Amino acid sequence: MSVIVAQALHIFGFQSRVANNICFFDEQIIVYPSGNSCVKYHIEQKWQKFIPGSEKSQGMLALAISPNRRYLAISETVQDRPAITIYELSSVPCKKRKVLNTFDFSVQEFVSLGFSPDSKYLVAQTGPPDSNLAYWMWEKQRLMAIVKADIQNNPLYQVSFNPQDNTQVCVTGNGIFKLFRYTEGTLKQTNFLRGEPQNYLSHAWLSEEKVIVGTDTGKLYLFDSGDLRWETSIERKEVPIHVEVEEPAQESDSLIEFPATSSPEVSSDLIFEPETQQQASLPRISAVATYSKGFACSAGPGIVLLFEKSEEKEGYRESREIRIPQDQCSSDPNQSDKQEVVCIAFSPTEETLLISTNKNQIYMLSMTSAEMSRGETAHFEYLNCPLHSSSITGLDTCIRKPLVATCSLDKSVRIWNYENNSLDLYKEYQEEAYALSLHPSGLYVLVGFADKLRLMNLLIDDIRTFKDFTIRGCRECVFSNGGHFFAAVNGNVIHIYSSTSFENIINLKGHNGKVRSVVWSTDDYKLISCGTDGAVYEWNLQNGKRESECVLKSCSYSGVAISPDAKIIFAVGSDHSIKEICDSSILREVPTFDVAYTCIVVSHSGRMVFTGTASGAIRSMKYPLPVQKEFNEYPAHHGPVTKMSVTFDDQFLLTSAEDGCLIIWKIYDKEGRGLKRERDVPYSDEVLITRTDMEEKTQIMLELKTRVEELKMENEYQLRLKDMNYNEKIKELTEKFIQEMESLKTKNQVLKTEKEKQEVQHQDQLAELMEKQSREVQDLESGNNQKLLLEYEKYQELQMKSQRMQEEYEKQLHEMEENKSQALEELTEYYEAKLLEKTTLLEEAQDDARQQLREFEETKKQIEEDEDREIQDIKIKYERRLREERESNLRLKGETGIMRKKFNSLQKEIEERSSDIEALKAEQQKLQGVIKALEKDILGLKREIQERDETIQDKEKRIYDLKKKNQELEKFKFVLDYKIKELKKQIEPRENDIKAMKEQIQEMEGELERFYKQNTQLELNIAELRLKLRATDQEMHKEMQKERDMEALIKRFKTDLHNCVGLIQEPKKLKESIRNIYEKYVQKADMVEIVGVDTDLHQEYTRQREHLEHNLATLKKKVIKESEIHRADYVRIMQENVSLIKEINELRRELKVTRTQVHDLQSTLGLLNKRKKLPGLSTAPSPDKQHSPGILRLNPEEETERIIEMQRLEIKFLRDQIQGQEKSLVLRAIPDGKLPVLETERHNGTQSE
Repeated sequence: MSVIVAQALHIFGFQSRVANNICFFDEQIIVYPSGNSCVKYHIEQKWQKFIPGSEKSQGMLALAISPNRRYLAISETVQDRPAITIYELSSVPCKKRKVLNTFDFSVQEFVSLGFSPDSKYLVAQTGPPDSNLAYWMWEKQRLMAIVKADIQNNPLYQVSFNPQDNTQVCVTGNGIFKLFRYTEGTLKQTNFLRGEPQNYLSHAWLSEEKVIVGTDTGKLYLFDSGDLRWETSIERKEVPIHVEVEEPAQESDSLIEFPATSSPEVSSDLIFEPETQQQASLPRISAVATYSKGFACSAGPGIVLLFEKSEEKEGYRESREIRIPQDQCSSDPNQSDKQEVVCIAFSPTEETLLISTNKNQIYMLSMTSAEMSRGETAHFEYLNCPLHSSSITGLDTCIRKPLVATCSLDKSVRIWNYENNSLDLYKEYQEEAYALSLHPSGLYVLVGFADKLRLMNLLIDDIRTFKDFTIRGCRECVFSNGGHFFAAVNGNVIHIYSSTSFENIINLKGHNGKVRSVVWSTDDYKLISCGTDGAVYEWNLQNGKRESECVLKSCSYSGVAISPDAKIIFAVGSDHSIKEICDSSILREVPTFDVAYTCIVVSHSGRMVFTGTASGAIRSMKYPLPVQKEFNEYPAHHGPVTKMSVTFDDQFLLTSAEDGCLIIWKIYDKEGRGLKRERDVPYSDEVLITRTDMEEKTQIMLELKTRVEELKMENEYQLRLKDMNYNEKIKELTEKFIQEMESLKTKNQVLKTEKEKQEVQHQDQLAELMEKQSREVQDLESGNNQKLLLEYEKYQELQMKSQRMQEEYEKQLHEMEENKSQALEELTEYYEAKLLEKTTLLEEAQDDARQQLREFEETKKQIEEDEDREIQDIKIKYERRLREERESNLRLKGETGIMRKKFNSLQKEIEERSSDIEALKAEQQKLQGVIKALEKDILGLKREIQERDETIQDKEKRIYDLKKKNQELEKFKFVLDYKIKELKKQIEPRENDIKAMKEQIQEMEGELERFYKQNTQLELNIAELRLKLRATDQEMHKEMQKERDMEALIKRFKTDLHNCVGLIQEPKKLKESIRNIYEKYVQKADMVEIVGVDTDLHQEYTRQREHLEHNLATLKKKVIKESEIHRADYVRIMQENVSLIKEINELRRELKVTRTQVHDLQSTLGLLNKRKKLPGLSTAPSPDKQHSPGILRLNPEEETERIIEMQRLEIKFLRDQIQGQEKSLVLRAIPDGKLPVLETERHNGTQSE
């Protein structure tokens, strides 16, 4: 498997084609389908958790959540076969509980699912032509019953269980409303429709017997036990044009509609009808949901109505209208609310209402706010943000911001933020958008529309066009990595434009088919393109010529990518393989295993490759590409993947597809660690805004500020009035309470005296009762003792009697047993004889009984025939009477109905008149209250005028006093200015000392650099000399070996010569011995070999020497480079130190200024206090006054010494820091350890200074 792992973080998208596509898990968490998986979404905290679909799934068709909120059932199509998967939602992560994929009946797809009230059974409805209704005990995977719901192949939309009965099921469809009950192992229909069949789109259970059903003609039917009890029709309501709903910068979805497979399809004629015809058509009730007060239903495009139980027995009345708001960001705001409501869901506590539409949008409404604004028309809000409703055609990221830009066939361009998972900008246009590219800065976007290519600014709240290019239907456009160029495809031609001057720099022509994908190299010198003609070209942008090409006409390419080093090109197409192309040739082909790749992307590190497939899956693999199945596959989208992109830091993967979903993936390696790349620069927060917008906003802010101030004044005035009124009321209430308290005190005293009297009486009564009780107890004890003695005596007598009786009875028993045995023997003999007689009699009686039975049956038949004739006659008579009675009843009912209507109309008139009278009385009371309030206001105003006059006089007095104080303070200011000048003169010499110290530090740093250079040079020289010494040692050893060999040879020659001299008397032997010596020691071949060996050794020596010198030169270069890097680090650290010193100096200046301000204020306060105490003294400051307790500051000389001491300590600290950094640099640069000695010398030098 691949080392690279991708984990889905967030999905922007929704699948409205799935039946029952919104389910509440609890009050805050909902479950909905998105892409090829289900999403658990928290409404408040905005997090998502995923329930992935089955492997090789071709999409979901229906959802169902159990009533206990524990299980979720999903209908899917897996490898062209239907399947139902049941998940356990309570476990984290959600686990598969059961999979139903083997069926004994014919089925193509399950269009609707439903759980029983106890969550043990599951019912599923298949689509036509089978139209089977299956009833499972799902935990045991046992099919309990199956029935054909329809024979005429009509579409079926919804199936559901009775909320209080496991055995009753309801099914609705076109001309179908059927109730089934499970009995004796089969599903039996319990209702039969009367009248014309309707197209029943949706239904919901109101109670155990009642079902509400909606049709495509705007009619609502209420069925009770299968019989029609109530019906009403809903009229299409026009959207008021003048209504303006304030929405954030969000946009509606496209006008292209996707009919849901599970819900009734919207015909294409209806989508493009004129407005007059649409208004004339009846609203479709495509969704119904019940809640405690009644039910909610859709009432045509963009409208949901709430119905509540009316006063009548069976009926419901419309209580509230809720609309989808018009989107002001859309090109046509009136179209935003023309969306068909597909599903309605209430939260468990019924505080939140959610709806989904056929344009893949989810809207939310708080029921509490809807109840508060009961009189007005309520409006839905987006659950999170508006989503794409059609295929996403373009996707791109930038470098400087965490932004993703997408465009779609729904004519919209959206800017998403993948860090906080939100929609930043959104705008819809008149034309479809085919391609998109985001500038690396994140401030501009290039979009290819059907009519033009547009370059647009991303403003703070708008996407505004500032340059158009005449390229129609641009299907691919890409900014260069530097952002200074962009490439735009026009058919089979690639145009290169400048992003600054907007000039067409070069046109790249060469493709015979349409260009499908374009990618820039990292240095922006090359451009790689691929097309449907099977060609992959590498273009040189300096001369506009092709550098390399690879043409394979049998393959139609759909995507191309390039490695970071621009050496290898990756291409995918229709031939089910990834091709690695290098220098115009295919290096190798990696098979895709029967899946077509639609796009490919390579990470910026070059270690990861991601591909998107036609089935919607994402594959991640490591580079070099694996030949076998060594990749991770993730089911992501429900449709072919259109675009993929990896962020600049290789942290996130972004994918989009034809299902309109955008998925953000987090990339990890196999151990789960993120693939981190160091970001040199953080993400920028800058945004663009036009000057006019800025001026307008500042103007609005100023107006609002003035308005706020006015409102403050008004509120203060009103508060004062209220305070006055409340104070008066409080006084009145306090007086009342004081009087009541006094009266209660008197009552309390009276009650206390009564209580004391009653306590005395109760104590006397208690004492009497206690005495009586003690007497009675003594009497009872004495009586009971006597009775006990008598009873005991009787007991002893009875015990004696019982013993005697027992003995007598035992004797009698023995006698009785003997008599019994004798009697038994006699009786057995007697009864055996009688039995024989009785058996003979019984046989005779049985024969008589048979004869009597035959006679009885004959008589019975005759009697029954006579009675049947009589019953038929009576039945005919009574049926005639019943018809007459029914006719008379119908007449009477009609008369009573007319009378009731008259009575009701009269009652309504009476109620209206009484309500009018009550309203007039209420208005009269209100006006009287207003008059009283105004009179009180007048009195309050008069009092306030008097108070204000008094306050004005007080303020004039205060102004006079303050003027006097101001004159005194000016005198103090003159004295303080003089002191400040003297202090400045004292500080100047200290600053000069600091400058001198800094110059000394710089000189020492220069000396350190020189020493460092000298050391490095000396070390290099030492290394060279050591190498030379080693080489000379080797040569010397070789020469010494040669010398030893020669000495041995000479010794052998001497011995041979000595032996030869011994034969001097024999000339022949002497001659032979000399010849042998010559042959032994002097040979031509040996001489030649010796000379050859010497030359070879010399050549080898020279070659090795050159090799070593070359290595030494490269090492020198490396050392120089490392020294430059360390020098740069050292300079950077020095710059940081300088900046820190500057900051310290600035902080000192600020501290100095604040101290002077504090000293001035303290001195002024002290002098004022003294002046109050001693008004007769002069204003001139004396030395005694300067040391007064009012002034908290030290003497100026002591303070300056303290400041200088602090500066010295800080300089010492900075020097220690510099020395530490220098040591670390030296230790990194030179491992020999010679510079630390220099550092110690330097340290001693600094200490001596």
